[in-house]
Amino acid sequence: MASHLLFRPRLHGVAWALGIGMWAAAGQAQAADKVTVTGRALGATQVAGFGDTPPASAPLQTSVFGTQQLADAGVGTLAGLTRLDASLGDAYNAEGYWTILSSRGYTLDNRFNYRRDGLPINAETALALENKERLELIKGTSGVQAGTSAPGGLVNLVVKRPAGSIRTARVDVRQRGSVLSAVDLGQRFGADGAIGVRLNLAYEHLDPQVRDSRGERTLAALAVDWQIDADNLLQVEAESSRQRQPSVAGFSMLGDQVPDPRSIDRRRNLNAQPWAQPVVMNGDTASARWQTKLPSLGEGWRITAQAMTQRLHNDDRTAFPYGKYDANYECSLTCDRFAPDGSFTYWEFVSDNERRTTQALALTLTGTARTGPAEHQFEAGVLRTRYQGRFQDQVFDIAGTGRIDGSLQTPRSAGFGDANTDRDERSLEWFVRDAVRIGEVWQLWAGLRHTQLERSSVRTSPDSNGSLRATDIGRNATTPWLALAARLTPRTLLYASWGRGLEADVAPNRARFTNPGETIELQSRQIELGLKHGTEQVEAAITLFDIDRGQTSDIGACGGAGTCTRVTDGSARHRGVEAQWNQRFAAWTWQASALWLQAQRRGARDTAVNGQRPVNVPEASLRLGAEYRPARLPGLAFQAGLSAEGNRVVLPYDTTVRIAAWHRWDAGLRWTQPLGSTTVTWRAAIDNVTDRRAWKESPYQFGHVYLYPLPPRTLRASASVSF
Repeated sequence: MASHLLFRPRLHGVAWALGIGMWAAAGQAQAADKVTVTGRALGATQVAGFGDTPPASAPLQTSVFGTQQLADAGVGTLAGLTRLDASLGDAYNAEGYWTILSSRGYTLDNRFNYRRDGLPINAETALALENKERLELIKGTSGVQAGTSAPGGLVNLVVKRPAGSIRTARVDVRQRGSVLSAVDLGQRFGADGAIGVRLNLAYEHLDPQVRDSRGERTLAALAVDWQIDADNLLQVEAESSRQRQPSVAGFSMLGDQVPDPRSIDRRRNLNAQPWAQPVVMNGDTASARWQTKLPSLGEGWRITAQAMTQRLHNDDRTAFPYGKYDANYECSLTCDRFAPDGSFTYWEFVSDNERRTTQALALTLTGTARTGPAEHQFEAGVLRTRYQGRFQDQVFDIAGTGRIDGSLQTPRSAGFGDANTDRDERSLEWFVRDAVRIGEVWQLWAGLRHTQLERSSVRTSPDSNGSLRATDIGRNATTPWLALAARLTPRTLLYASWGRGLEADVAPNRARFTNPGETIELQSRQIELGLKHGTEQVEAAITLFDIDRGQTSDIGACGGAGTCTRVTDGSARHRGVEAQWNQRFAAWTWQASALWLQAQRRGARDTAVNGQRPVNVPEASLRLGAEYRPARLPGLAFQAGLSAEGNRVVLPYDTTVRIAAWHRWDAGLRWTQPLGSTTVTWRAAIDNVTDRRAWKESPYQFGHVYLYPLPPRTLRASASVSF
């Protein structure tokens, strides 16, 4: 009852978000590894794109997640980040599949919103974290950082690099029987340690709480650097990962009702059919980076050249539960949910041999200069990216009837094939940024990115008319960004920013569309006002943001040929307040993260849609916690955390149907034990201490309602040895 009242009134939500910094949430013993707003201890956030400027001095909001925080929270995938930052949300996060996140209510695009050491990657895979030094999130519009991407935020994965002598071995165990073993080894060689090597290896047996979802994953990663001389550094690295695991299918509405989560067996995997196959995700990535200083231009000037290639090879298979259909593909009841009696139709989905290749090449010039009273921190460069997706015909065919209690098994489908779509994309992005400091108080930031974009697609096999439905588009666009910052005190920054972002949609090349293959440009606009404060004991930030993003809709009957047109159709406007507070006081570390969000559709042709909140977006989110380190027990830390979210809309056309607000408690401890020259770090934790039963998220995906429950109470423990 209390959790429902907490999130209900809008005026109370604003006051709650503005005042959340008055109490706190969980932290770490070391400031360098906690979730941080200002990022002083962690240095520059690479994805921010302003050279060596630390986030504390930049007019944008970031969160940085270090290895210790991820280990304390038991985060093994990107989906776990939703437990650490209130601005991040689940957006169809299924066990055994790739992570899909939202930031400030907008779903991040796995093709365009993820970076690895600042270069674009495809996140339609399982991204291993054991060889990552930290994860960075920059919030808000991404037009100044990316040519095309969804607004809300960018995620950057920073690879572990050689850093002296490193000898670490780690074992994690998790209820019901998942076991992870990993090693992290590093060493420097040669005169003055000019050559460094770092090796990360990991193997995990996956046996999560959900039954019939056992699998395994592996990682091998190697990073090498060579300090050629005082002015030149060469870095190369490569990793290879593999995950093989059945995915976990979501539950759904039962007729017109959202089922009581207490009536559902949340350990049941509806994908458990005799013919179901695991999802297999293989990923190989390699990169090289060369940095050279340019002392002839002045101190601080350098050129950085980066190249990266990523190759993904997936087999995507599942027994897909969908609305109740008959053998003629006719929906006998409401199509986007299960039947009232809990029955549904199983569709066999098989898309083998999916190959995605991303290649990126970047050249950047950075440096500082002075013009009169103004000091400039300048960055300019060019980024060339190429993406290629190669697929084969897929199977998406009715198999038979299933039931939510798992009592029905069905034979596999006849296996009729359907065409897939091969895709190519090439982009060339020119960018320039300048941070201009005028005196001790004022600073002006400006960025401009010009993108030349080419996209094409073609079906893997012809349709009934012999057409491959090929599309080929080209677009040029320029996205600006401006910010003005005032240093109110040496530790306090007030800023205002404005920027634009870009996305491109394409009308499907199908007979029912009157504009097949037409490119539809979608722009987003962000305005943000923020206040940051940071000392050795306290880091705090509060942000007011307003993001408006264009939307598309299909207009017309959309049945027979020429009856449907894809057009721009208003926008989705997300306005909100975001607050974070981190404080360290004596034996206590406190942290808080909160988001109040007003998300609405605007300007839609269907006026009934206007003013409605989007599906699967809570109006308020909260992350709290604390860590206590008793002085009489050195090395020991007790931890506790609270995650809470408001209700979420289930249907895109009826906002009265919602899943309820929820909260969960987590508790744990960490003990760092010195044993001579060896240090052992023990961790033990209970997630969802009270075994709370609730629906965690309600994605409306593939034209269907899905409901995912909170995981049940889970015990986990780990030991990490540094020697």
